[in-house]
Amino acid sequence: MRISPQSNRVFLYVGTIVWEWLVTGYVLFGARSHHTSLLEVIGAKWNGARDVFRDIGVALAFWVAALVVLGIVSHILHVSGQNIRFLAPQTSFELVLWIALSITAGFCEETLFRGYLQKQFIAWTHSVHVGIFLSAITFGAGHLYQGAKSAVVITVFGLLFGILAQWRRSMRPGMLAHAWQDTLSGLAMKFISR
Repeated sequence: MRISPQSNRVFLYVGTIVWEWLVTGYVLFGARSHHTSLLEVIGAKWNGARDVFRDIGVALAFWVAALVVLGIVSHILHVSGQNIRFLAPQTSFELVLWIALSITAGFCEETLFRGYLQKQFIAWTHSVHVGIFLSAITFGAGHLYQGAKSAVVITVFGLLFGILAQWRRSMRPGMLAHAWQDTLSGLAMKFISR
């Protein structure tokens, strides 16, 4: 897709959405079959508007701080983002699908990497630090298609998400920040490329 100007982004976006929901469903089904509820995986439920707004505020503050950290890491590694331009939505329909993909990534990837894998790694290693690190490494490796340097930046993002999830005992702020980041990245790539 990097070299073809007529890349089929619709197929890529829809395929990725379906794949992420299938894997997330599989993990949640497995957790459920071991008597683990969805709330145990993603964190306690909201008990009112105050909880919702607190998580939105935490997500926004985290996202801004993460942008600073990721900007520094990207600068040090000389990561420009040019290597993922092929993913950028070009049409209005692709933009709608990109937003759906971003929301899917926010929910599914945080559920998988922080809600499930990070907790498993912590249980297996008996170390919160090692569990967060292993989950971040796995998250970064899942993004190697963006290039090695970008995968390092995404691994750092995974570390930050892992710390946030451990601190908040909830995936919700990370889900929100993840979806915002992916959505706004796609918008930026679409409109800056013009």
